[in-house]
Amino acid sequence: MAWDGKVDVLVIGGGMICEDMVLPTLFQERRRGNVGRLQVVALNAAIIKRLRGVFPEEQFEGFPDPAEHPLDEDMPAEYRRLMGELGDHGAVYVTTPDNLHTRMIVEALEAGHGVVSMKPLCLKVAEAYEIIEAMEEHDGYVYTEYHKRRDRAARALRYRYRRGELGEALYGHAWIEEPKYMPLDKFKLWAEKSSPFEYIGTHYADLYHYVTGLMPRRVVAFGQKKYLPRKGSNAYDAVQAVIEWENGSVFWIQTSWVCADDNAQMTQQGMMLQCTGGEYKADHADRNCYFVTDEGGYEHYNPNFMKPYDSWEPGEEVDWTGYGYESCSQGFRDVQFLLHQTEGMSEQDARSRRREIVASWRENGCRALPRQALVAVAINEAARLSVDSGGKFVTFDEKLFPRLQ
Repeated sequence: MAWDGKVDVLVIGGGMICEDMVLPTLFQERRRGNVGRLQVVALNAAIIKRLRGVFPEEQFEGFPDPAEHPLDEDMPAEYRRLMGELGDHGAVYVTTPDNLHTRMIVEALEAGHGVVSMKPLCLKVAEAYEIIEAMEEHDGYVYTEYHKRRDRAARALRYRYRRGELGEALYGHAWIEEPKYMPLDKFKLWAEKSSPFEYIGTHYADLYHYVTGLMPRRVVAFGQKKYLPRKGSNAYDAVQAVIEWENGSVFWIQTSWVCADDNAQMTQQGMMLQCTGGEYKADHADRNCYFVTDEGGYEHYNPNFMKPYDSWEPGEEVDWTGYGYESCSQGFRDVQFLLHQTEGMSEQDARSRRREIVASWRENGCRALPRQALVAVAINEAARLSVDSGGKFVTFDEKLFPRLQ
């Protein structure tokens, strides 16, 4: 039977990112005729029950099924069975905690599926090379969802920097900060295994590389644990990292998980870059748009990230729009494109064609394919090594493995 062009999707993990970005994106792609079977596998049935309550009008297969399993029964290996049954036209979205990415990505590649991973790709350089080797061995595809690359405020910076309008980078500063409920509620099961730098600061480490094309030379980082340990979490309150790049430029990133819970915006974020021929400054959260309601109070509203709007298409009620949607759907559409381009080919010819297409995307440099995502992974690992060593400098070898200086 001829393939109908729809991609069957398995989403692994049912947390905040799945709820806020991945499922709205895939529901929209399904309405547009691109998604076939849609499955979500989570740690336990309680997560699936919650997702069904969030999306009562949308249909998806959830595992473990709340009708068949106790809500608190953890089934961490269920994804393997579903991955093995996904079929020849499938895509896997990995939306689990960062420390679980590597195993799931590699297993998806070994099963022959294209992969979309939430950022960061993984937490260790050795793991990144494991993913790269698996991708190259199976001529596969892995896309890391660094959505700041899709933010028009960041794309404009890259476009003008790469054309020489700003000159050469000298120094820059970025900030990205979130409220206390993130480590204490949303991420309480794994916040101690990560940090605000590794989870959200990684966006700006990747963005500096994406804009300038520069590679990191050394990192020094500092972290504070004052508030969260008093609340039962050994996670870092805040982490600051200074990155020196190969041209001698310096980029400072400040991150935290201890902003006020009733902040008018969930994430405070922005960036400045000073160059020899010009400068760039942008608040990436405050887009000068806000609402005030009796129920929700004052709210900074970012219409550029990922928000629902009235659809202009007949038969559609909602249109999810923004750089979050664009980034999350890019990986899916890449998998769909690869499947279309290789449909009906022999295995050898299909692998050759996939290699050719992925190589062209790698040369283009816009997608965070594994060798591009490796840069932020290396900076993440270096920052953690520096923080845990009390603020020592960390350098990199020729393969970006970090080492204490």
